[in-house]
Amino acid sequence: MTQPKRLFDFAYYALEKHPRPDAINTKIGGEWQSLSTQDFITKSEQLALGLIELGVQPGDKVAILSTTNRFEWNVCDQAILSVGAIDVPAYPNISSEDYAFIFNDASVKHVFLSDADLFAKVSEVKDRVSSLENIYGFVDIDGCSNWDVVFAMADEKHRDELNRRMAAVDEMDLATLIYTSGTTGVPKGVMLSHRNMSSNAYSSAQRLPVDKQAKGLSFLPLCHSYERVLVYVYMTAGVGVYYAESLETIGDNMREIHPHVFSAVPRLLEKVFDKIMAKGKALTGIKKAMFFWAVGLAKVYEHEGKGVFYNFQLKLARKLIFSKWKEALGGEVHTIASGAAALNPNLARIFAGAGINVQEGYGLTETSPVLTVNLPTGAGHKLGTVGTAIENVELKIAADGEILAKGPNIMMGYYNRPDLTAEVMTADGWFCTGDIGEIDAMGYLRITDRKKEIFKTGGGKYIAPQHMENIYKESSFVEQCMVAGEGRKHPVLFVQPNFVYLEDWCGLHDIAWTNASDMLKDQRIIDRIWKEIDEANANFGSWERVKKMHLCDTLWTVEDGQLTPTMKLRRKPILAMYADGFEAMYA
Repeated sequence: MTQPKRLFDFAYYALEKHPRPDAINTKIGGEWQSLSTQDFITKSEQLALGLIELGVQPGDKVAILSTTNRFEWNVCDQAILSVGAIDVPAYPNISSEDYAFIFNDASVKHVFLSDADLFAKVSEVKDRVSSLENIYGFVDIDGCSNWDVVFAMADEKHRDELNRRMAAVDEMDLATLIYTSGTTGVPKGVMLSHRNMSSNAYSSAQRLPVDKQAKGLSFLPLCHSYERVLVYVYMTAGVGVYYAESLETIGDNMREIHPHVFSAVPRLLEKVFDKIMAKGKALTGIKKAMFFWAVGLAKVYEHEGKGVFYNFQLKLARKLIFSKWKEALGGEVHTIASGAAALNPNLARIFAGAGINVQEGYGLTETSPVLTVNLPTGAGHKLGTVGTAIENVELKIAADGEILAKGPNIMMGYYNRPDLTAEVMTADGWFCTGDIGEIDAMGYLRITDRKKEIFKTGGGKYIAPQHMENIYKESSFVEQCMVAGEGRKHPVLFVQPNFVYLEDWCGLHDIAWTNASDMLKDQRIIDRIWKEIDEANANFGSWERVKKMHLCDTLWTVEDGQLTPTMKLRRKPILAMYADGFEAMYA
């Protein structure tokens, strides 16, 4: 096999080119459990035979839900696609109502899920989904059939039927329905074909400097197209995939397996950096001076270098200070793939200066998802951009600044919504991304904002909030923030403080901590956070600078609806939540 064409081809490609004893790994009961490449294929084929006996037909929809990444997810994915069915992955932290909408919209017949909480959610809506026949758990769950039941149905008499079905699957066939979380509105089912995702994975693999000796740590949800395609990328390159136990154990898991590559969303990298900086601020004497000397060097890093003396200093800083940063990431990491949202350019520069290769990419679920990937640090990497288009992808900028894309990875359309499909596809096949950007003479793309998020003030000036928010979030006091003010005389800012950092700061300044709500009324705290915001305002034109801020005493979460599963702001719910505070800033 020269190149995988269908999604289930990737496992067979890996078996032929670079089989591994640790192809997919999950930690169970405190011990890492491994599936070899052959084990994975054997188990997937067994489940596929069981699905045929169960009565699953080509074109049937089967949902996969899991709270954490685990090999069972991949086995289901492989088996469902092998029998010609269509899988419908969904986020574990959406509501029962969302499940009801997705299952009904897709006519889901079977659900595979990971735990009792998910079973409870699905059970709530089962009677409202007429197509739903069975629910299976990866583990023993009261009242739920174990997926072992389907394995027990496997019968070799269906082997020829399985082979016929696999041979009949065309790369242009629909493979998966991925319902976008969206920042507004109801979910849309993105139809992706085998060709959409397989071409994307194969082209993306050429940008990541990983090989068959490498280990990859995975913790972003597999139901998101970004992490899912990365697993196909790892199969292409021969990388062993290790699934983190949870977001809380990432650091421990890194030190256990010493990964060479992992993916991250910018918010996670921001949190990693905040923790590093907090440790640096806690140092004293010469150690603290050395720490901030090194960070200062990284802040002005340029790939082409800044002279012999600067390069000598940076080499020394990497040995004395930044080597410890790498140790915190397991000691072996040479590639971090960042995506799903914009990475703060200053943070990208600091990581590059520290010798940590962060390769930012750009794309959408509708583009399977990758459109561009930056090259490795020092090997074509261009700071402040998301790199150049991957192989077979074309990009151009429309007259209004919107990024348009064309290629084999562009979705088939939105399921059951030809009207919405027509809104984002031009007559000559270009997909309208909804993002604003610019492409330089060398083909590097720079994202400036989200088209729908740009707004006008009452004075007719345009405000690009995403860029501004990234600058404000550079403050250690700011966990999240949102710029608002459409149609008003000036923009304002909602700030969700970093309460952990704020409590530490209060302790250093003899301010007794009580609770978040009361502390945000303390004028000393208000003044200190405003000082950070006002200093950041210097980066913007006079019409852009926020004139007022509202401190929010609650955390913004995915579960409560303020953030998407990839940690992007859901602006309308946030604005509705603080409607009184918004009006008060203009009173």
